[in-house]
Amino acid sequence: MPTPDFVLDLRRFVGTRPLPLVGVTAVVLREGQVLLGRRSDNGHLTPVTGIVDPGEEPADAAVRETLEEADVVCRVERLAWVHQIPRVTYPNGDQSDYLDLTFRCTWVSGDPYPADGEMTEVGWYDVDALPELELPDMRRRIEFALRDEHVARFEGGL
Repeated sequence: MPTPDFVLDLRRFVGTRPLPLVGVTAVVLREGQVLLGRRSDNGHLTPVTGIVDPGEEPADAAVRETLEEADVVCRVERLAWVHQIPRVTYPNGDQSDYLDLTFRCTWVSGDPYPADGEMTEVGWYDVDALPELELPDMRRRIEFALRDEHVARFEGGL
């Protein structure tokens, strides 16, 4: 996965220390199906995910990432879940703390394919018969996006 230039610039100052970043997950729905792709870095089946660029609105990042990774145009309906992902340590030692914003999105146009190489395959999966996902957190993101609630779920705050 290509690391955004702004992250590389920050790494010059912080080294491998934990870097707080904002990530997005786009749960794109179309007629009872959800868009999933197999990540090229670890082989996991997931919705579209990505990092919010400096100054970018998170909903716009979800739309941008969906177009970049799957060549699918989507529209964000609502924020579904806000949660902190446990610290990620990459093979090179870099550590990142991601605040993930999961959005429920609707397909507008496009036939999915692995457009930028971040996915090895991408396609539509029936929400009632999802395959096993390697990361349980991804299933939770999909579940929260599928709910008819119009309030975002969040963790903590006690």
